Parts: sequence; C-alpha cells; structure tokens
Amino acid sequence: MVQTESFFILDNEIRPGETQTIHLDIAQLHTMTELKIPIIVSHSQKKGPVVLFTAGLHGDELNGIEIVRRLIREQLNSPKVGTIICLPLINVFGFVGQSREFPDGRDLNRVFPGTSGGSLASQFAYNLMTHIIPLIDYVIDFHAGGRARFNVPHLRVEPGNTELEEMAQAFHAPFLMYSDNISGSFRQACDKLGVKYLLFEGGKSLEINSMVVEEALAGTKRFLDNLGMLSESFTAPLAEKPMILIESSTWLRADLSGLFRSITPVGTYVEEGQVIAWITDPYGFLETPVQAPNSGYIINENQGAIVFQGDAIFHLTTRLKD
Repeated sequence: MVQTESFFILDNEIRPGETQTIHLDIAQLHTMTELKIPIIVSHSQKKGPVVLFTAGLHGDELNGIEIVRRLIREQLNSPKVGTIICLPLINVFGFVGQSREFPDGRDLNRVFPGTSGGSLASQFAYNLMTHIIPLIDYVIDFHAGGRARFNVPHLRVEPGNTELEEMAQAFHAPFLMYSDNISGSFRQACDKLGVKYLLFEGGKSLEINSMVVEEALAGTKRFLDNLGMLSESFTAPLAEKPMILIESSTWLRADLSGLFRSITPVGTYVEEGQVIAWITDPYGFLETPVQAPNSGYIINENQGAIVFQGDAIFHLTTRLKD
C-alpha cells in the first residue's frame, strides 16, 4: 500500500521516501557546548512497521556503535516498507570519556523510564521514553561485554514471550539466552510500553570486532527480511547453524590471583573437568589449571592478562532448551 502520510518525530516531518537526520538536545557540557544526539530517520513510500536500531547506551561499547554506523553507511536503513530509525550513539558523554556511565556516575541502563526532574541520566531516559519509544514497534539494541570480558554474539529475551522468541528466531544469532528483565533497564521500560525489544550482545568494551559486527549485520538483514522491510538491494543470508537456546548459565570465578591465559575460545563447547585456562605467577613457581565446572558452551571469556581472586573469568551455559 502506497504511503501517503508523513512520519512525525520531535516536531520534525519526514515525508514518504525521505531520509532526514534530526537531533535530540540533551544537555550542555561544562564548557557550555551543547550536546545533540543525531537520529537518522528513513521513511519509505509504503506503509509498514517502525523499527529502531540503537547503540552506545553504554558509551564504551563501541561494537554496537559500529554496527549501527554500518547499517547507515551501507543503506540497510532504507526500508522497502515502513520506517527505520537509527540512534547509533545514545550516551555521547560516555563515548567522549570512553566510559560506561553518564557524568553523574549513573548507569543509564538502570534509570529507565526516568523522570523529567531527576539526574542527568534519568532526564535523558525520560526524553527517550516520552518522545521516541511510543512511535516504535520494534527495537534492536546493540551491546558489548564489559572491559576485557568478551561476549559471544547472542540475543537476550525474557522467557515465556512468544513474540520475542519469534523475533529472535528471525534474527538468528548463534545463541539465544533467556533472561529476566532487569529493573530500570531500557529493555524493561520498552516491555512495559508494549514495544517489542531485542537485546544483542557481542564482543567487549573499547573494541570493534569484525566478526561480531558481521554477525549482527547478517542477523539484521534476516530480521528486516522477515518483516518485509529489507531493501531489494540486499539479500538476507541463510543462518549456517541452528540457534543454541540457553535456559541457564553460571559464572566461573578465579580461585587465586595471577597471570591469566585462556586456551578455550568463546563459543566453544567444553566438557566437565576440561582444562580451559591457566593461572600462573610471574616467577615461574605456580601454574594452576582452570577446569570447567560443568559441560556447556563458553559464552563469555575474560580476555584480561591479569586476574584477582574472585574475578569472573568464564560464563558457561548450564542448561540448554531443546
């Protein structure tokens, strides 16, 4: 059906067949420099869903920013039907400072839906949830692991939500993890508004990993194709393997401090008791094996060279869904 209506966002009109970059004003730096977040909106000439791609909720998670940048650069954000909105960098403050947090020290992903008179992070969350999210049907939010902790590319959805499972199957990342919504998270806030939300995790902070980026782009093509939105200029690649469904997982922590050397790549299936890493001392006296506490897939790996007793070093699946 031919689109006859314009799309309105933040008092801007985007006509059918038009792409515009608009700006969300959030605050000023202490230098009085205004910070404006670019939002790229592409409105097709045919009616369809509204999809939002977001990244940089944590300013040091560069993989997600690169994924959305590539979507724009390669014009994957030009839909055959409907509207695609790209918000490549939400937390400009954190990006500038290579930090996860806002300048007020808060994690933006724990203050949603925010308030109009709260902290800086809370005010930003409020503006996002008030002026943009009510316009959206689907959100895919791209994230990465913490510093030195590399996540295998995977999606996270709340258990028991059939619609989200179908979205995840369409995207088809290597892994799907069932996890409850966290209080104050962007995911929970979207869910409460009835907006369908997928969380993509892959890689680690302060790094751009080409494997993760390509995996995300392939999944995005499959997702848009499933909605009938993928431009005819692209082909959705077939997934090579069935998606592995994770019902539960556990963190393995270091028993002692020392130099850390993993010998098992993230994404690998390991057997209970298998040696998957070594912890050593600088002087050649100590060499302690790290054994898998159970059989399962490694979905996160600490890639730091030094660990302290109690540090999380691996995240392993404990139960898979048939």
